[in-house]
Amino acid sequence: MIDIAVTKLSSKGQVVIPSEMRDTFSVGEKLVIIKNGEQLILKKASDLGKNFEEDLAFAKRTEDALKRYEKGLCKEMNARDFAAEIEEW
Repeated sequence: MIDIAVTKLSSKGQVVIPSEMRDTFSVGEKLVIIKNGEQLILKKASDLGKNFEEDLAFAKRTEDALKRYEKGLCKEMNARDFAAEIEEW
């Protein structure tokens, strides 16, 4: 089930999490905010995997590679040439 509530952003950039939605959060708990376009995702830092920073870095590199591909900045090669190029790295 999805719960929906309305809140607002203060002039200081603060957002209040409505009381009915913070029953599983503790005072002082660290939260992570992930921005995806116009969407904000709020997660407990304790719920994230140990490799979260690595996962975020990988996601960023993947997104950057997709943008380069969409701009036509990538080159195509067969699997053998690709494997040879990776060996050189």
